[in-house]
Parts: sequence; structure tokens; C-alpha cells
Amino acid sequence: MLLALCALPALSQEQARIPDAQVRIPSHCFAVAQGIAQVMPVSFASDVAADYVRIHFIDHASFAIAAGGKTAVTDFTGYTGMRDWVPDVVTMNNAHSTHWTPYPDPRIPNVLPGWATEAGPAQHELDLGVMLVRNVPTDVRSRWGDDVRKDGNSIFIFEAGGLCIGHLGHLHHAPDDAQYASIGRLDVVMVPVDGGYTMAVSEMSEVVRRFRSSIVIPMHWFSGSSLRVFLSTMQTEFDVVETGMPSLDVSLRNLPGRPTIMVLTPEAIN
Repeated sequence: MLLALCALPALSQEQARIPDAQVRIPSHCFAVAQGIAQVMPVSFASDVAADYVRIHFIDHASFAIAAGGKTAVTDFTGYTGMRDWVPDVVTMNNAHSTHWTPYPDPRIPNVLPGWATEAGPAQHELDLGVMLVRNVPTDVRSRWGDDVRKDGNSIFIFEAGGLCIGHLGHLHHAPDDAQYASIGRLDVVMVPVDGGYTMAVSEMSEVVRRFRSSIVIPMHWFSGSSLRVFLSTMQTEFDVVETGMPSLDVSLRNLPGRPTIMVLTPEAIN
């Protein structure tokens, strides 16, 4: 599969009239589109067309997601790079040093932790106009292995540009039917493929097959060996594109017709 490195399409007159941060293109969480996503060798800060979402792999499990003038960062650790910029929302899936920070920048208006507290499971449905951020709690294993920490993780879903984009976080078990129903159809899914800290590659592969997302972005890999195992496991059923780039621009119009694993190269935002 060849990916054209091309400029974003110009906005139509109708799109140009949509005010930033006011109107969200309705989500098509249960729709399937055709086409090819674009790999964009440009700065994360560049303007993104109204019906596109830019996904930038920062590192580990952190992604910056930009749509309609709004930005979100997943698994925010307090560091995104050397550039001084403030996301509109950050999510933190698991209270672990590589997935959260207890000292987020006070300028960030929306900080969404994904684990349960004494008040109960995390429950978020944040409407930013052009972007809706919601979560589905899942259990995690305790530090000692067999014990379960109830609702210790969240799958965060970002609805923007008509797309449903899911970040599975520190997923330790396959979602049950009720959780799959709450998540809905994911056009794009970020999947941990470490092979053990979350789930075995064979188990995570079954989760990916169940979602059948148009675009799968591997994350939470370390030396790269578990990434290779994941790609080898899935390559007969999914196309595999190693982009060599940190960013991907996606819209309903350019989702691949065949489910595709798109490997992004992590890069800080500088």
C-alpha cells in the first residue's frame, strides 16, 4: 500500500462557515468508509481541515489528537516535548508514572483521570464542541498479579470529525459485551502491544479482531520485539503500513477499505 504525502484538501465554502470549537461533525461510530489515510510530514501545530483529525504519537501511550482547533493528549505524563503549549483536555488512563502525572499543568482546563476513586468509577462525557471525550471503565490486575483492581483503567473515546477514536489504555482483559456496546464502533483504535504488562499478544489480537477498526495504531511497545510479534500475528488479516512518521491525518473520507495497522514513529512535539 502506497501513501501519498500530500497537502490537506482545501476547505469548501460550507466547511469554512463552521466556527471552530462550536460545531461537532456527528459521529459515525457504526459506519465504515473507504479510502486511504494520509501520513502527514508536518508540524502537529499546523491547521487541520474541518473534517480531519490529526493523531500524533508522542511516546509510549501518549498521543496528541487535534480536531477543529481543539487538542487532547492521552495518557498525559506532564511531558509532550519542548514546545510550550496547553492541550484543551488530557486523559490519564492508569495511575502509573508512565501514564499519568499528579502535577498536571494548572493551565490545562480539563484533566480526566480514568481510574476509580472513593466516589466510584470514573465517569466522563466532556463536550468541547468539535470534540466529545468519554470513557468506559475496565478492571486491571493489582500490582501483585492475581487480585483485580476494579475500574482501575479507562478506555477513552474521542468523537471528532465524524470519527470514533478509541485509546484502550492499560487494558488487562478483553472487554465484555456490555463494554463493547458502550464503546461502540471504533474507526481508529490505539492498542497496547507490549505482550505482557497489559495482555498477551494473542489475547490483544482477539480484541483487535473484535473491534475490526479501519485503522489500528500499536502503542505501549518497548524494544519493538512485541510489536513485531503483533504485526506478524495480524498481517494475514490486516494490511500493515509502517509509516515512518509520527502523525496521521484521518477523515471519514479516507479510511482504508481493508482494516489496516498503521505503525507510527513516536516523536515529541517540539
